[in-house]
Amino acid sequence: MITYQDFLKMREQNGIEKAIETVIDTHTASAAYQTALDADAYDHQKNTTIMNYVKIIYNSSGAEFADPTASNNKLCSNFFRKLNTQRCNYSLGNGVTFSQHKRKNIDPETHIQTTVDETKARLGTKFDTALKKVAYSGLIHGESFGLWDLDHLTALKLTNFAPLVDEETSELKAGVRFWQIDSEHPQMAILYEIDGWSKYRKDTGEGFKLIENITPYIKSTTGTKEGGVSKVDFKNYDGKLPIIPFYGSELQQSTLVGMKGKIDAFDLIGSGFANDLEDCAMVYWILENAGGMDEVDMAEFMRRLKFQHVAKVDTKESKATPYTQDIPTEARETFKTQIRSEIYEDFGALDVHTIAAGATNDHIDAAYQPLDDNADDFEFQVSEFLEGLLALLGIEDSPIFKRNRISNQGEQTTMVLSASDYLDDETILNHLPFINIDEIPNILIKKDQEMADRFEDTTEDEDEEEDDQTKAGAGEKAANS
Repeated sequence: MITYQDFLKMREQNGIEKAIETVIDTHTASAAYQTALDADAYDHQKNTTIMNYVKIIYNSSGAEFADPTASNNKLCSNFFRKLNTQRCNYSLGNGVTFSQHKRKNIDPETHIQTTVDETKARLGTKFDTALKKVAYSGLIHGESFGLWDLDHLTALKLTNFAPLVDEETSELKAGVRFWQIDSEHPQMAILYEIDGWSKYRKDTGEGFKLIENITPYIKSTTGTKEGGVSKVDFKNYDGKLPIIPFYGSELQQSTLVGMKGKIDAFDLIGSGFANDLEDCAMVYWILENAGGMDEVDMAEFMRRLKFQHVAKVDTKESKATPYTQDIPTEARETFKTQIRSEIYEDFGALDVHTIAAGATNDHIDAAYQPLDDNADDFEFQVSEFLEGLLALLGIEDSPIFKRNRISNQGEQTTMVLSASDYLDDETILNHLPFINIDEIPNILIKKDQEMADRFEDTTEDEDEEEDDQTKAGAGEKAANS
């Protein structure tokens, strides 16, 4: 691992271009980077163990080589992406809101009030999408990074960003973002430091070269009445790097660690069963009166059976009799069921097959308990990341999560409404399962508006009734006179 202090020494001794190249090379050779690449393969349902599996056979001298006659079906399960998506979407599927800095706007034409989350507005319309990318990469890689790029969040993965941490404080002091389309195109790199960023390019057979000088992170312009620009100002974030680390859990390691072995076992059993069905691996032959056949003759005999489905023996008395055995399906299915259950249990995920149709909320809550336990840890990591981001922007606020879960909506709705006499409107709306958390502020405003309109109508009716009574009294008095 290269620290920030190591980077400063290399830059002083060998130049910044050589230092950047060393940082990238060291990072891509690290165990964390290799694990991240492996996790990406499983995330794309290209499970490396089963994709690299080759059946080996041995010749008469004991040398091993790939069996060219064996079927090699590669059945890759999608456990890894499915389970990580479940954990990420459970907490972030409905987006994130903030508890403070709410502002009410009144439309000047319609006079309809709406609530604006000023913190969310400051973070941009695509913030939830960017946050989800940062969080998902943090889960599967163990660590990811969020770059605040002037007015929006950009996700940086461990596979394209090399962090440089301080030896004394372990804080992120700098980092190198790198990418390359393919081997025929140049490699690009951006060095992020506290006082700005600079861009570099490396062509084939050459080293990195500076193509953009160091530039501050914040650029502001002052306009003129004529629409021109009178002044351009540059500044940074008061000694802070606008890149915040995100960890998928307190362990700070990829979710592939520990899961890989069970996923591989599941894939190997399924692929092996498919290969057995295709190859009829449980068919064997007994040769009678073929004592004159040596190893080469028998290998040729089997080769003809494999490829031509016909073979002959040399003498009239010789014969070959095939025997078959049933493929042990029951044992394999039992093992796959057990492995599948262990994968869900170890990951702390919800297996919807364990929830019976029409289950009560008590049964659903019990099934969700492992996922809730892991979500508590995951949301703590998200909150810590957001705390760092908001501190960078000078905002004091705290996030609110609404977990994305199935429920017996009829039962839950009945339970909430039965307690409505003791709850305020906002609490009731927060607990109704079919209402999104972002809808609640506007629903409350509309309810207030309806009550105000109803009050005005009632007041007008009372005024009209009072006027009618006054007129009637005046008429009666005049008649008596």
